[in-house]
Amino acid sequence: MIEVSGLVKVYGTNVALDNISFTAGEREIVGFLGPNGAGKSTCMNIMTGYLSSNAGTVKIGGVDISEKPDEAKKLIGFLPEQPPVYGDMTVIEYLDFVYELKGCKYNRKKHLDEVCKVTRISDVKKRLIKNLSKGYRQRVGIAQALVGNPKVLIFDEPTVGLDPKQIIEVRNLIRTLGREHTVILSTHILSEVQSVADRIIIINEGKLLADEKTENINRTINESSRYMVKICGPQREVLEALKSVSGVTHAEVSSEREKDSYTYHVESESGYDMRKNLFFAMAEKQWPVIAIEEESVSLEDVFIRLTDSKSSDLKAKGGKR
Repeated sequence: MIEVSGLVKVYGTNVALDNISFTAGEREIVGFLGPNGAGKSTCMNIMTGYLSSNAGTVKIGGVDISEKPDEAKKLIGFLPEQPPVYGDMTVIEYLDFVYELKGCKYNRKKHLDEVCKVTRISDVKKRLIKNLSKGYRQRVGIAQALVGNPKVLIFDEPTVGLDPKQIIEVRNLIRTLGREHTVILSTHILSEVQSVADRIIIINEGKLLADEKTENINRTINESSRYMVKICGPQREVLEALKSVSGVTHAEVSSEREKDSYTYHVESESGYDMRKNLFFAMAEKQWPVIAIEEESVSLEDVFIRLTDSKSSDLKAKGGKR
């Protein structure tokens, strides 16, 4: 449904986008991540036709947005970080205005009523937008993106400034919309992406660093193996012994204690299983190992590792489609 190929955008000497390519399929929710200044908003503005690129193409439903912008834009609903709403209009007046702008052909009343129902703003549609709460204004912004029933929805920070209850409501709405639309979701809330996105894209300094299914995102970094180990024995001596085990690159003790055992977090070289070495080293000292579990890599770990300035030259090892 979305094809971005070789996208380049340059402002003077600043390269905002450096050969970005990715796709998004029908009814797929794609999380679009990156630190401030990474190029996310620039990329989304090009995808929606608000900006032109220096090189590369964007196709929406097979339509090149630079060659047939009007046709491509009919397939897109866009919610920028600041919802483009008019405070002196009522909700229904504003949506009626958007309906006219988009040149919709649906039955006006039925279509706008459906949009209000989906976004749960039917009870405020006769109120002035400026008198609505931040959460309701955000829903009105989402509603305007839905007018015309576009196949692609692009949301830039849709939950910024909302309280926890409102965030959950918008998050559930995005899940619902993903059943019928392709959704590109840009946000700084990593838990939000992990809970709703089918796939995650991470960019930094204009470069694509990761493009992977959400459940496999940890594959994009060359991560060491990490284990949680519980060992009975003198804390300091056990810690020193762990650090000397073959294959161990880092070891630290946590504050967690259970009777005469302490919990340690141990890292080994990438692809190296040091558990047998650890077991025999502890057995030699007669310090029982009562638990050992592999620790998973979180999305936060992946994001920080990939977007760290020292790691900006990393590339995704797979998952592009």
